[in-house]
Amino acid sequence: QVHLVESGGGLVQAGASLRLSCAASGRTFSGDFLGWFRQAPGKEREFVAAITWNGGSVYYADSVQGRFTISRDNAKNTVHLQMNSLKPEDTAIYYCAGTDLQSRASRPKGGSTWYEGSQNYDYWGKGTLVTVSS
Repeated sequence: QVHLVESGGGLVQAGASLRLSCAASGRTFSGDFLGWFRQAPGKEREFVAAITWNGGSVYYADSVQGRFTISRDNAKNTVHLQMNSLKPEDTAIYYCAGTDLQSRASRPKGGSTWYEGSQNYDYWGKGTLVTVSS
């Protein structure tokens, strides 16, 4: 069982940067696929970014491409989301999540972009709030 705790959220002005971190405990997640999602008030949870177990491939939502960078440090059991040029529409609770593709009972759903589906992640943090003022 992996326990995730996000940190780094806060209130910033538009154009500023924030770096979110997600620390894991319970077991190493060095072999797991990890993602960041966010949920704005009154909206559904949406995909933000994802990273393969070794960081060899990363994926981004169109809305954050070029502004956000996901990275991971398997030695420290952490994953990060560097957010630059923040916009008011980035305001949301940000969650990190993970899945162990080797031990899943079933294949992820959604084809080649399965990582965008929150249902394909098996464990989640409780989130950190990011508020961007205009």
